[in-house]
Amino acid sequence: MALEDKIKWDKKYQEIASLLENRKPSEKLIKIIEKVKGKKALDVASGAGRNSIYLAINDFDVVALDISEIALESLNNKGYKNIYCKLVDLDEYEIPKNSYDLIVMTNFLDRNIIPKLLNALKIGGVFFIETYMEDDLNEKAPSNPDFLLKKNELKTFFDDSFELLDYEEFVNEDYEIYKMKKQFIAVRKLTII
Repeated sequence: MALEDKIKWDKKYQEIASLLENRKPSEKLIKIIEKVKGKKALDVASGAGRNSIYLAINDFDVVALDISEIALESLNNKGYKNIYCKLVDLDEYEIPKNSYDLIVMTNFLDRNIIPKLLNALKIGGVFFIETYMEDDLNEKAPSNPDFLLKKNELKTFFDDSFELLDYEEFVNEDYEIYKMKKQFIAVRKLTII
């Protein structure tokens, strides 16, 4: 496990208690789930589970993956029977192929795991990514560029094996700590890749 990342995220959840509270799900995700045909979901880098909880309430069986034991313990203690928490290092975790109807990844970017996630989608499954991008209006101190998307970058991860359902660049929701520009994309897998 990437011990440095685990320590960093556990510390963040210890110091910012509001991150463990029930928070609103992604507004973009709310609009997308009606396009999902099955009920098996994967929430990548779930944190304390704001999106996992929303999916569980909407009858999805959710596997929530995260590196923070504190975040997953908080999520697990909320008592949702259809959320299964797994403490993993995403660099090493083998995601089962052709297993999920919906894969969600928000406020996290690891370009290297995207191909693994695409293989984990069932045909007809929906992949939803929403995360931060480079922009002059961002209020948070400069971040590592490895964790920020370039303009239109999300579109470059998908070929004609995927149907574009929605794409947008937007300013994040008011309830987030910093004003930041984001991108989101939702695509449907059409064939085995």
